Amino acid sequence: MNAFLQQLVLGLLIGGLYGLAAAGLSLVFGVLKVLNVAHGQLIMLGGYGAFWLFALWGLDPFASLALVVPGALVLGVILYGALFGWVVRAHEETRVKNSLLIGFGLALALDGAAVRLWTADERSITTGYAGAVFEFGGLAVPLVRLASLALAFALIGGLHLLLRRWRWGRAIRATAEDWEAALMTGIDVRRAYLLAFAIGTALAGAAGTLVSVGYSISPSIGLEWTLKALIVVVLAGLGSMLGTFVGGLVLGLAEALSATVFGGPYREVVGLVIFFVVLVARPQGLFAR
Repeated sequence: MNAFLQQLVLGLLIGGLYGLAAAGLSLVFGVLKVLNVAHGQLIMLGGYGAFWLFALWGLDPFASLALVVPGALVLGVILYGALFGWVVRAHEETRVKNSLLIGFGLALALDGAAVRLWTADERSITTGYAGAVFEFGGLAVPLVRLASLALAFALIGGLHLLLRRWRWGRAIRATAEDWEAALMTGIDVRRAYLLAFAIGTALAGAAGTLVSVGYSISPSIGLEWTLKALIVVVLAGLGSMLGTFVGGLVLGLAEALSATVFGGPYREVVGLVIFFVVLVARPQGLFAR
């Protein structure tokens, strides 16, 4: 029973990162109707940013969020202006198709650049508190992963408040609801698109930083995290950032259960099964508005 509960705890901790990783993809897709399949590569770049800040300057990985997130925000502005800003000029029916082509090209380019710059070796951040655990009821909870879960929840909560209270947050929500009506009320739709894409990229950078703390990173993790984010977006649906975070927790728990019952190799299969079942039974997702 302790081994079973331990797996559930670990699944919950990784699920928080799944939710944070999916939040940026959900925001971009919900507002711009653009599917950025290079989202996992942006997470990978955030992880490498935190790793090199730690390796070169000794900056604590949690403190590096203060530099990685603004850097990712600027990168999002550049990517939108250079690539995805042209996609949103098309009709909504063709945006997904065009964004897929651009996203796949961007993913290949970022993968190649990462291998060129950092080689294909796995990297990890080892801090003085990396092995610290919190004992509770016979369960060992890694403090690094627990802190990552808390920060992921704080970032999602901050995004939720931003979209609810900030003037441009409400403009982003209005644009996602009906961009033509938002345009008629005086909202600068292009700026709302830019802000949504930049915030989504910043969330990807934050997720990559937290991934680098508790797990290893390499250029090949981009595709894996894109798939995880897509599964969570389909599971949770669009319209609720907190629902996306809960969807990530559900996926993490489901993977932990499958690993316990069927064995470790099957933990990757359960996500694809959930993806298929939700698409068939409830295509709008569990928490869609």
